[in-house]
Amino acid sequence: MNKVKMNQAILDAPFIQDMMNNTYDMWNRGWDELNGGNISCLLEEGEVSNYLNVNHVLRTIDLAFPVPELAGKYFIVTGSGKYFRNVRENPEECLGIIRVRADGEGIELLWGLRDGASPTSELASHFMSHITRLKQDPSHKVIMHSHTTHLIAMTFNHELDEVLFTRTLWKMCTECLVVFPEGVGILKWMVPGTDEIGKKTAEKMKDFRLVVWPHHGIFGAGKSLSEAFGLLETVEKAAHIYMLTNAHKDGIRQMITDQELRDLAKRFSVNPPEKYFTE
Repeated sequence: MNKVKMNQAILDAPFIQDMMNNTYDMWNRGWDELNGGNISCLLEEGEVSNYLNVNHVLRTIDLAFPVPELAGKYFIVTGSGKYFRNVRENPEECLGIIRVRADGEGIELLWGLRDGASPTSELASHFMSHITRLKQDPSHKVIMHSHTTHLIAMTFNHELDEVLFTRTLWKMCTECLVVFPEGVGILKWMVPGTDEIGKKTAEKMKDFRLVVWPHHGIFGAGKSLSEAFGLLETVEKAAHIYMLTNAHKDGIRQMITDQELRDLAKRFSVNPPEKYFTE
């Protein structure tokens, strides 16, 4: 297949289409303004080789943080400084397909990130979280970071305590306990794009698939782009309800009780940690 046909064919790849659709949906919901937000998704070599010559490396990029645990693994990632609203129109500029080098010291660009663009500035956080989540769940695929509006607002007026924050989210919307029965992790405020925030997020990913960055956004992990998006969507819906009810002059008059949460967990065969129940 010649280069022109190959470049056209890869735009039809399911993983490219999924990234184009998810980034557009996230921007359209107001979660990812300007160049906010980033996504990385693990790919199988067979998925990539159906559309690309995996032996043709466009360029290599050194990593400041070695990741030997991910050696040889393929990812599709969003680019640094790229706008989610532009991904549909310019996927080859805004996205990249990369492979971690055999020594784990760098990455090889196989497609995209045109004109010298780089992968997301949060690549350290993504890679560290991928390593952690793969140990917890071998079917893990996706790390997704977004500036979910109402969740950010909630971090300004709710205690930043994981148990209390989780309980509030669970009690805002019946499906929340079923969707994320392990709860949500919360970091202290930290400067983004650093190894330090990546390490702290990865530590939380041992116990949670959702990690809140106060006054900034959220990191979510999933087995697919759809699952990760759904996690963020569910938390954001609960946070939206919290902000609506919290602002009401009469406040909250009733909510889901602990016993009702227990009944819900039993019905859907999930096992939330006991620490979340006080009644």
